[in-house]
Amino acid sequence: MGLFVFLPLVLPLTALPIARLAEVHLHPRLATRLLSALAGVLALCSTLCLGLLVVVGTAQLPGNPLPDAWSDPEVREAVPYDEVAGKAAIVALSGVAVACAAAAARHRRVRRRAHRALAGLPDGELAVLTDDAPYAYALPGSRVSAGADVVRGRIVVSTAMLACLDDQERAALIAHEHAHLTGRHHRFLLAVRLAARANPLLRPLRSAVAYTTERWADEEAAKATGERTVVARAIGKAALISRATPTPTLAGFAASVPGPGPVPRRVAALLGPEPSAVRWPPMFTAVGLAVWAAAAGTLGSALSSANATVTLFLVLKAATPL
Repeated sequence: MGLFVFLPLVLPLTALPIARLAEVHLHPRLATRLLSALAGVLALCSTLCLGLLVVVGTAQLPGNPLPDAWSDPEVREAVPYDEVAGKAAIVALSGVAVACAAAAARHRRVRRRAHRALAGLPDGELAVLTDDAPYAYALPGSRVSAGADVVRGRIVVSTAMLACLDDQERAALIAHEHAHLTGRHHRFLLAVRLAARANPLLRPLRSAVAYTTERWADEEAAKATGERTVVARAIGKAALISRATPTPTLAGFAASVPGPGPVPRRVAALLGPEPSAVRWPPMFTAVGLAVWAAAAGTLGSALSSANATVTLFLVLKAATPL
């Protein structure tokens, strides 16, 4: 196994350059899908290697949860042994499991609670809540209770949010949130959030996808309304007063105050030309090189984790029947 088992823990660093470059140089739809895929694969590989380190580090310890035959003297000599790495991996893997379970449970709990709160409202995609707090977000479909039919996704908006927008801006808001629903952006947001919980080096990708999903919805709203400036104006107004979504895995409209952050960049992008829908950037550009570096790092992570898994399996198979 050697060094290969440790590589997937640090190879997510190869994806950091594309995390920021993709926000500017790639179409937001392509950027969202690319960054989410990179984060998912890199997180799975690093988690698998943590599990392998647990096996390697505990195979020779008394009372380990592995099969009894693995504690035989022959196996002890055959299995690469690193007690320090093994014990550290146990702590890290436990932390990953708890963090990911908590994030997934919160996402599910918030969705179920939100759907229950909308149960008494008229049917339809748009759900308007009488509330002095301004907010708007896309609530994906969910099962309200075990065995119940799937409830379709809805656009949740407060009366306070609608009051601060004119008719054109309201249409832009609804088109924006509709794009979140049809694009199933909550899945990308949840995937990168779980990936960042599994490996903290992937947090820049989580932030990037949170931005690119909003940009994706911005562009879809601009197409639907035919007015890029109206969408930009609506985002600017909403950002001054809006509050955050119930959970980061649900897509909102504009929940941050203008400054050196995502909202000013979104407005500036909408005031410019529509982004190119080119599916893959030229190789000999900054973004092209960053994409290939991330792809190489992801491939290397997958091959390293596969090599470590096969090596450990062959060692154990040769030493004792599984």
